Amino acid sequence: MGPLGMAVLLSELLIPTGLLAQEHQDLSTQEPVRTLHMTFDPRKMILAWDCRQDATVVECLMIHKEEGQISMEPMEKQCNCTFELRSLHGGVLLMVKANTSQGLFEEKLKYHNPGGNGTAAENFSCFMYDEDFMNCTWAKGRAAPGDVQYFFYIRDSEGETERECPHYLEHSGTHVGCHVKDISGLTFYSYFLVNGSSRGTGIQFFDSILSKNDMKRYSPPINITVNCNHSHCLLKWQRPKAQQHVSARELKYEVDIQRKGHKDGSGHKPIPIPGNLGNKHSFSINPTARYTVRIRTANSRILHWGPWSEPVEFGFEEGEASPKYVYVLVVLGTLLGALLIGFLFKRFLVMHALFPPIPKIKDKLNDNQETGLQVSWNELMPGTGKAENEEVVTVEEVA
Repeated sequence: MGPLGMAVLLSELLIPTGLLAQEHQDLSTQEPVRTLHMTFDPRKMILAWDCRQDATVVECLMIHKEEGQISMEPMEKQCNCTFELRSLHGGVLLMVKANTSQGLFEEKLKYHNPGGNGTAAENFSCFMYDEDFMNCTWAKGRAAPGDVQYFFYIRDSEGETERECPHYLEHSGTHVGCHVKDISGLTFYSYFLVNGSSRGTGIQFFDSILSKNDMKRYSPPINITVNCNHSHCLLKWQRPKAQQHVSARELKYEVDIQRKGHKDGSGHKPIPIPGNLGNKHSFSINPTARYTVRIRTANSRILHWGPWSEPVEFGFEEGEASPKYVYVLVVLGTLLGALLIGFLFKRFLVMHALFPPIPKIKDKLNDNQETGLQVSWNELMPGTGKAENEEVVTVEEVA
């Protein structure tokens, strides 16, 4: 091979080597994608990240254990997303998707509930009665230590205001409920938080978002009266003062009427009654039995029943009849007796007319029977001494 051929061969070998070196140099000098430093504020439900010119976030995601995937787009030129209020005690996975010069980029942030599993409050519930007061209760966590103490907080839906329970309910020294007398500042949606503390164990928190409709329980009716005759009763009741502003169509009642002495499960089922029927109910009864009635109230659209009223007894004791019922029996008995007497009297008159009495025949042979109407003269003569003072006048005929 001549000098010219060697030169051509060397030039072909050096060209790709130089190209490879140049490509490697370009890759090594390419800047890696930097983290967005995501942060999450659970109080305001704000997911934020660093603003960067080489990354544009196009979507925010929250993966919720109960509600699944929740997606939203950030506002233009804003480096955060604000999610709607959600419970967080089950933990959530947060994620952003951003466009960069190298393509689509994702970054994740896991928010978890700190503390030992099973230490959080359980069986949480809140009930609001006629918008006058509210009771919230919970139970001690099944894995909570003996020295656990729980604390209850209420926040508005915006997370702007927060207040602690004003009056705790306790069981063996542990807070297991809260009584709130003033609920005027309660928004339609409220955030409830129960966290805890212990000297030796981390306590998980429990939170819940409830609306007024979810919590509202109506107090039972008042002034329940029952008026009965021998066969029917009329039940009436009144709404408490706190319910006077509520439309009658928004209310629904359940009336539970049970006969006394019946075994459990053998009575009648509660009777649903719409609230626009005048707060009354008519029904039939056994006039020789005694009954109890109780009533409860709910919103007609959301049947969260309130507590039962105190039972009201009515009716009559076994064997005791209604006064009207007794009156009817007395009248019927009197009429039947009069008819019977009239029938017997009429029968006597008919029998007397058909069979008149036969005259009695005299028995002259009987010594005790008088034989005639003759009177002895001797019986009419005066007795001895009756005429001793009588004067005798002698009458002589004159010639």
